[in-house]
Amino acid sequence: MNRNTDMRQAFAETVGAALDDDPRTALVLAVISGDMFRRSAARHPGRVIDVGIREQAMIGVAGGLALAGMRPVVHSYAPFLVERPFEQVKLDLGHQDVGAVLVGIGGSYDASTAGRTHHAPGDVALLDTLPGWTVHVPGHHEEARDLLRAAIARDDRVYVRLSATGNRTSMPASPRLTVLRTGSARSAGVVVAVGPMLDRVLDATAGLDVTVAYASTVRPFDRDGLSRLVGAAGSADVLVVEPYLRGTSAHEVAEALADRRHRQLGLGVGRDEELRSYGTPADHDRAHGLDTEGLAKAARDFFLV
Repeated sequence: MNRNTDMRQAFAETVGAALDDDPRTALVLAVISGDMFRRSAARHPGRVIDVGIREQAMIGVAGGLALAGMRPVVHSYAPFLVERPFEQVKLDLGHQDVGAVLVGIGGSYDASTAGRTHHAPGDVALLDTLPGWTVHVPGHHEEARDLLRAAIARDDRVYVRLSATGNRTSMPASPRLTVLRTGSARSAGVVVAVGPMLDRVLDATAGLDVTVAYASTVRPFDRDGLSRLVGAAGSADVLVVEPYLRGTSAHEVAEALADRRHRQLGLGVGRDEELRSYGTPADHDRAHGLDTEGLAKAARDFFLV
């Protein structure tokens, strides 16, 4: 099943309903997905704003709407939403201390055939340089729907990272780690699977005595939850599998376990080289070791030393 359609459609339906129900909600676009909001634009012409291919202006407009008391939802591909207008994200939202909901599609390389311009494996790491951001990485369209509804109802700065792949079933949209598999008192450690990585992590670690936990909210990171899981495990070794830049959450694990000696390994999109072949998303997963086979090998090598 192509779950990108599910997540993107869940986004369109959720925001469309919010536009109908709450006059505070506004949507700012830069062409991308405009066709999904034609009816909303006809019903609410003053609150569905398409600025054209002007991503910096898109964030600036959102900042102005927030200053006027509106709740702006801003949407595009991740590189056009986070990377290209990063200065405006930093100043027009962060420095002015106003909120918005940024909703990105494309993930790390979901639009693989569009080339490097549409790839953004560093989006979460980049936002991590700014204070005050909540970051959601849903692994299922129902999670995306729940997280978006909650985000639109608040006033803070939120990034929702939608993905082209998803898990078979929805998990609770919780700010806390959700435990899917509990290792024994002598287990090899803890694995944290982020968003759409969960199913393949469960398959890859099926033969290992480890605790597997799931995160759809990565900022704030559930440091206390990880500390408790490690305390109950037989080892303080932690493996984090993220669908974006490898090691993005390494500093969070270090902070969570600052009071004990531990080993950690981060798996994600590689930092060592840029893949220049377009390929498919599955090709990129294999190249970065994020397919089930690659994850299984990395987990065995890490835990069974």
